[in-house]
Amino acid sequence: MKFIDLRSDTVTKPSDEMRKMMYEAEVGDDVYKEDPTVNKLEEYVAERFGKEAALFVPSGTMGNQICLNVHTNPGDEVICDKESHIFWYESGSPAALSGIQLAVLDGKNGVITPEQVEPMIRPESAYYMPRTKLIEVENTHNRAGGIIHPIENIADLRTLADKHGLKLHLDGARIWNAHIETGISLAEYGKYFESASVCLSKGLGAPVGSVIVGSKEFVTEAFRVRKGWGGGMRQVGVMAAAGIYALRHNLSKLKDDHRNAKTLAEALANMKNVEIDIDTVQTNIIMFKPVGISVEDVLAKTREAGVLLSVGAVGVIRIVTHIDISKNDIQETINILSKILD
Repeated sequence: MKFIDLRSDTVTKPSDEMRKMMYEAEVGDDVYKEDPTVNKLEEYVAERFGKEAALFVPSGTMGNQICLNVHTNPGDEVICDKESHIFWYESGSPAALSGIQLAVLDGKNGVITPEQVEPMIRPESAYYMPRTKLIEVENTHNRAGGIIHPIENIADLRTLADKHGLKLHLDGARIWNAHIETGISLAEYGKYFESASVCLSKGLGAPVGSVIVGSKEFVTEAFRVRKGWGGGMRQVGVMAAAGIYALRHNLSKLKDDHRNAKTLAEALANMKNVEIDIDTVQTNIIMFKPVGISVEDVLAKTREAGVLLSVGAVGVIRIVTHIDISKNDIQETINILSKILD
């Protein structure tokens, strides 16, 4: 059976054109910084975000964790939303790899405000407390359903960080979706952050990889940490080529994913046994609660009918549209969900 796979935008497959570009990629040893395709990708992404330098890494988790490590020392603290990816889905790595702790706040749809953050900043004189070093922002926000973090609030967080001598890090795994939906440039987003980790293997459709961006000094240190954590790669231009292809050809297609998500969300909102906040469906992620039927039963029934969905939070189903999902797939999914939930 061929499934309509809506579990995540990480399930995308490289197109024939992307595979061709990978096959033809010029390669070298990236640990010596001699892979021309990797160098080209890093230069391109750094330029798009208005940063001095960039570093290709195997995954978004490694990207985030390298950034946290470079910005902090053991015993330091990072402030973030309680639903953030670095808190839920990165295997306790802040503590395990960097010896730091996370101070989590109850943001509204994943958005933490300066009014929430400022009381959590530890006083410099309090030697018996951890040092606050960093504020982390996730945009778009996974567990909040692809919510776009308002640029005005990001600017206010930057002002607060400057006031207290703190750094800002962006988990920009899906910053591309925010950029396409709002029209705000990547450089405009980038200017507020000392560092960002941006993912190529989600909506952009590349098979693997993320890119860290920041200052030359920051990326030099990130390069050292990447090597120490086993992330030094050799002739990896074949992977970097997929990222270049994705940025050149697939970035604009994210708008189609957003349109498909809204179509599906509107249909769900009209079904009887569904709870959904349609206003939170801003990009390519949908979160909804089934009523009168368990999440497990819905997932089993949709799988039997040829549609794969996933769990969001407790009692919540997550649907993620992506480049391999067509309008026809969305309509078929609506038909199947209607039979189960309506």
